[in-house]
Amino acid sequence: MRSAALRRAAAVCALASALAACGAERPPRPASTAVQVPAPPAQPPTLAPGPAGLTPVFAHGSRTRGRRVALTFDADMTAGQGERAAAGERFDHPRLIATLRTLKVPATVFMTGRWAEEYPDQARSLGRDPLFEVANHSYSHYAFTGDCYGLPQVAARHMRRDVERAYAAFRAVGVPDPLPYFRFPGGCYDRPALKALAPAGVTAVQWDVVGGDAFEKDPDVVVRQVLDGVRPGSVVVLHCTRSAAPATERAVRALVPELRHRGYRFVKVSDLIRTAGDRR
Repeated sequence: MRSAALRRAAAVCALASALAACGAERPPRPASTAVQVPAPPAQPPTLAPGPAGLTPVFAHGSRTRGRRVALTFDADMTAGQGERAAAGERFDHPRLIATLRTLKVPATVFMTGRWAEEYPDQARSLGRDPLFEVANHSYSHYAFTGDCYGLPQVAARHMRRDVERAYAAFRAVGVPDPLPYFRFPGGCYDRPALKALAPAGVTAVQWDVVGGDAFEKDPDVVVRQVLDGVRPGSVVVLHCTRSAAPATERAVRALVPELRHRGYRFVKVSDLIRTAGDRR
């Protein structure tokens, strides 16, 4: 029996050799049924709620993680300025955005919902350009406190709705991923405002360097003010509205090379918040 088994094994080996010599292919292996699941997109960094669950406030990044600076630009347009826009006043600033792209400067744009509605193509372009990130500057650009540069005031019961309306406007014009960051109009806030916005889950973003470009016509004034105040981790507030900030584009053309000469690297606000654990 053993010799018969050996003969059968030899016959099988001979058949296999013959098939190989004739170029016969082995049967294909069944395709793998494993499904490649893409990794979930990284969530934008935020700060933990403040004391008593209040909306957290971020003003600058770490002072010890190198010379990083975030340029931020407020795209201001109030809910009541539609007639002025229809009459020809420009609340956008395409030349400034083009300059940032040419200079390869990442930036965070705090946009009002009304601005996005007025300039949907520009809002969508900013939102889809990886050089920029779009954050919330309210829908109406009305104040969230009393006595805030003469702005009309949003009632406390409507504050969250105003912020959420801005996000709805962003989605409607095609901004894909607006960040959960909110800048108070005029930078004005108080404890009731922080409490009212807590359910919205946003991080309030302020600044530690005022560019001073609002209604300033001399770019050198803006340049000096930024250079005098900037420190590692700084958040600089500027504007990207032609009518309200006519010198900003010229100031940026001078600021960017000088800051780079001083060793600064431009980042977005999200980059500073991501390393906000060390904010000395």
